[in-house]
Amino acid sequence: QKNLLMSAQVLDQPMPTIDLRSDTVSWPTFEMREAMANAIVGDDLWGDDPTVLKLEEEAAKLLGKEAALFVTSGTQGNLISILVHCRPGDELIVGDKDHIMLYEGGGVSAVAGVIPRTLTVQPDGTIKLEDVKGALRSEDQHYPRSRMISVENPHNKKGSIPLPLDYLKELSEYAKSQGLAFHMDGARLFNAASALNVPVSEIAQYVDSVTFCLSKALCAPVGSILCGTKEFIKEARRKRKMLGGGLRQAGILAAAGLIAIQKMPALLANDHEAARIIREGIADIPCVQLVPSYTNFVFFELTKDCHLSIEEVEEKLMAHNPPILCKAYTETMFRFVTHHWITEERAHQVVAALKEILQKQ
Repeated sequence: QKNLLMSAQVLDQPMPTIDLRSDTVSWPTFEMREAMANAIVGDDLWGDDPTVLKLEEEAAKLLGKEAALFVTSGTQGNLISILVHCRPGDELIVGDKDHIMLYEGGGVSAVAGVIPRTLTVQPDGTIKLEDVKGALRSEDQHYPRSRMISVENPHNKKGSIPLPLDYLKELSEYAKSQGLAFHMDGARLFNAASALNVPVSEIAQYVDSVTFCLSKALCAPVGSILCGTKEFIKEARRKRKMLGGGLRQAGILAAAGLIAIQKMPALLANDHEAARIIREGIADIPCVQLVPSYTNFVFFELTKDCHLSIEEVEEKLMAHNPPILCKAYTETMFRFVTHHWITEERAHQVVAALKEILQKQ
């Protein structure tokens, strides 16, 4: 299998496995590999890597922001945002199911010294404005200062649902009225924009800072982008250095990032179509219960009367030809994530495999 993987990458063939564990597994395209091999580089920490500078300039323009910063990951970008917007002891208003709370190693407290004030995330991925208003601290010396609001868009734990634009507008207006910074963890922001059929700038206009991943559905191998005002990014650059994120000949990575933002957004609708094919194709399997999911996500549970455990289904999919890689999201639920290498043909193969496995008694 290792030789198969290596030869496929060298020859620019599709991934030999149907890997649905996440869109983070997506290989860079052959065009990205060529661009990386031929990238013009400098020293990013000195500010003279031309490919990085071009990526940051184009990303900022695309999102309608003044400036951008290339960071190693979305987690780093989110943490930098918190470090810039807040001081130790300040409070961050954030959803209880947000990536920042669940999957970023507790950096908000351990590194930034910021207190998370968690609010219930609703089925549509939002936190209620009335809950935000109720969480806002008064100017009492006994309390931490409310300093920042963060949302996740689209929302991972809620099936990658895009947040409504009118909601973002309303929350933005409230944040401004209270002097609160408004950040968006937009790891899959371009998926949200594709689903809503709007430019990413139409979403990003409502927030002070926003991160998005190059290495998920956009197919680049490494990196994320943090956007905001020039003043914000100037300070963010210092925080990146403090976190050990200062980069040198990073143009090799930025070259793939440029192709990611220039060419991959137009192809995201294909990923969403592949997810739709899987969702609709497995809906009539008796022991499958679909869970609301959107964009390039497929959530489904195995019912109690299913003759196979979730681990057994994983094993049987892995034994399929070609192998189908997936991972249980909970004890009873799967999360499949489509990406550039999951074509419509492969989506139909996934449906056929699940029907064969789950309909056998």
